[in-house]
Amino acid sequence: MAYNILIVDDSLPMRAVIQKVIKASGFDVGGLFEAANGREALRVLDEQWLDLVLTDYNMPDMNGLELLKAMKSSDTLADIPVVIVTTEGGELRMEEFLHQGAAAYIKKPFTPEQIKAHLNRILGEPGHGQISHDESDDSLDF
Repeated sequence: MAYNILIVDDSLPMRAVIQKVIKASGFDVGGLFEAANGREALRVLDEQWLDLVLTDYNMPDMNGLELLKAMKSSDTLADIPVVIVTTEGGELRMEEFLHQGAAAYIKKPFTPEQIKAHLNRILGEPGHGQISHDESDDSLDF
């Protein structure tokens, strides 16, 4: 089954990198959509059928945590899994993401294998739910 994914990041180059990593991971993607901040993401979510949101935390206008909270308070968006992609490494910040309803968080830099493992675990794809750091290819870190 192919999945539609929304990538939310204020950096156009980072959105391109995340798209490239998702494609390189071999994950079954139907469509990749983009937004530059949480407000744009809510507009895209209103217009498209999406299975998952990958969002940066630090963005102007509406950050990833604000987007997550807005989605979780919406009857139509609450069940869409949200993965926070961030350079934030503090344990308290990570706990806050999960407490607010994030399905997972991925720290930058990441590998295609890490992305694929998280997406498979969250979206229920069989056989690929374990994250193995031994399988990472350091030449593909982003």
